[in-house]
Amino acid sequence: MKIYKYPKGKNLSLLLTRPLMDTGLLEEKVAKILREVKSKGDSALKKFSLQFDQVKLKTLQVSDAEIQNAILQISPDLKNAIKLAAKNIKTFHASQSEKYKKVETTSGVSCWRKAVGIEKVGLYIPGGTAPLFSTVLMLGIPAALAKCKEVILCTPCDKNGKINPAILYAASLVGIKKIYKVGGAQAIAAMAYGTESIEQVYKIFGPGNQYVTCAKQLVCKEGMAIDMPAGPSELAILADSSCEPAFVAADLLSQAEHGADSQVILISQEEKVINKVKQMVLTQLEELPRKIIAKKALENSKFILVKNLKEGIDVVNAYAPEHLIIACKKAEAIGEKITNAGSVFLGNFTPESAGDYASGTNHTLPTNAHARAYSGVSLDSFLKKITFQKITEKGLNKIGLAIEIMAATEQLDAHKNAVSIRLKKK
Repeated sequence: MKIYKYPKGKNLSLLLTRPLMDTGLLEEKVAKILREVKSKGDSALKKFSLQFDQVKLKTLQVSDAEIQNAILQISPDLKNAIKLAAKNIKTFHASQSEKYKKVETTSGVSCWRKAVGIEKVGLYIPGGTAPLFSTVLMLGIPAALAKCKEVILCTPCDKNGKINPAILYAASLVGIKKIYKVGGAQAIAAMAYGTESIEQVYKIFGPGNQYVTCAKQLVCKEGMAIDMPAGPSELAILADSSCEPAFVAADLLSQAEHGADSQVILISQEEKVINKVKQMVLTQLEELPRKIIAKKALENSKFILVKNLKEGIDVVNAYAPEHLIIACKKAEAIGEKITNAGSVFLGNFTPESAGDYASGTNHTLPTNAHARAYSGVSLDSFLKKITFQKITEKGLNKIGLAIEIMAATEQLDAHKNAVSIRLKKK
C-alpha cells in the first residue's frame, strides 16, 4: 500500500492505469472452448465440467427436487435477509419504469416509444470461492419486471454436482426455473450459441472471472448482446477529516477480498487520514478469513494525497471507478460533481456492501474505467425501446417538402419519390 503525494499530468495518468493482463493466450484458450461448445453442444459442456470442475454430469439442468431440497437447507435468518434485499431491489428497479406518451412534433405527426422486454436473457452467476446468490436478485428481479419471456441461469456446481443452496433459493424466489450446472467460458458459449439442453438467448448478463469476461467479449464480437464490459472489481474512496478511518479501512478491505486482481484506491487531502486508514487496514487485514486474497489485491492499491478537494474530485473522475465512497463532510454536494462512477455511496454510514446486497441499487457495474461511458445494470438493461410514428395526410403535407429537399440533396431519389407520390395523390 504505497502513498503517492500530489501526482500530476502523466504521472497521475500512469498511477490510475489498471493492472494490465496478457490477454493473447487467454483469448486463444477461450476461443477454443467457444468453438467446441458451438460444434458439440452438451457433450462439450460435460467434457469441460469434468476437465475444469472435476464433476461428471449426467444431466445439466437442475431438477425441481434439487431446488426444493435447497430451499429446506436455507436458515430462516438467511431467507429473511434475502427477502428484505429482494423487496428493496424490486422497489428501486420498479421505480425506473417510464410511461411513454405520444408527442405531436408537428400538427398531424405523432411519435412515441414503447418498452418491450428482451424475450430471451441468460444470467451467469459465479459459484466458486464466493457463490454470488445476491447477483441472482440483481439480475433476476429486473428481468421479471421487464417481463422477459425466457430467463435461464448458468452457474457452476461443486465436485458432487451440487449448486450452492442460496443460489437456488434466490432463483426460486424471483421465479427462475431453468437453471443449469454449467460455469466458466463454456456457460457463456452455451447461452450464446445454444445446445441440446440450453436455449440460445438474445443477451447475456453477469460477472465472472477472466475466462467468463473474455468469453462475453468474444461472443459480443459475433453479435451477441452483453450487459457491459466488466473486469476485476474496484473501489475508490474520497475521504476528508470527517471520515471514520476504521470505516474506510473496512470498506477498502471489503472490496480487496473479492479477488487478487481487485483494486482499491484512497484519495484524500489529509495526510493524517491516509496514515490512519493505512494502519487500520493492516490491523483489520489480520482478522480476515480471506486475508491472502485481500493482501494480494492490496499490492495493486494506491493511497493518493491531493492538495485540495477539487483535485480529489478530478482524480475520481479521471479514474472512473466501479464503486465510489465519498466519506466527506459535504458528501452529497460533492456527489453532484462526480461525472464518472458506476455507483456512489455518500457519507460515513453508507458502506459499499449495502449496494452489494440490500439497499436496492444494482451491483452489476462497469469496471476498468468503462464508467466513463456505461451505466450499471438497471431495468432498462432488460428492455428494448421501439419507436412508433403515425402521420396524417395533413401532417405529411406539412413536412413533405422538407423531406423531398433533404432526400434530393442526399441523392436518394427513391426516398424523395416515396413522399412525392403521396403528396400528388388527390
